[in-house]
Amino acid sequence: MAKDTVKLISAEGFEFIVDYRAACVSNTIKNMLSSAGSFTETELGEVKFPEISTPVLEKVCQYFYFKLRHQNSVTKDIPEFKLPPEMALELLRASNYLDT
Repeated sequence: MAKDTVKLISAEGFEFIVDYRAACVSNTIKNMLSSAGSFTETELGEVKFPEISTPVLEKVCQYFYFKLRHQNSVTKDIPEFKLPPEMALELLRASNYLDT
């Protein structure tokens, strides 16, 4: 896998290939990928999340790109990041763990 991408793997084994910069929106992922030593995450460029379901990890990946797109915006017209209400609690747990 190219060093400019990262593979994020959900609890069900679904793989999301995201840009390294997008993945590093999460401080947890950033630290996992930049750790000194020969950890699997660092060497393979992939991170497994056995506690995060596929739909939640998909929404997290969408948020990474949303945050990258709007983080340096000078306008106050940043669109709302839409979340399904039934997913809110799981997303809160995931964002807490991922430090996003």
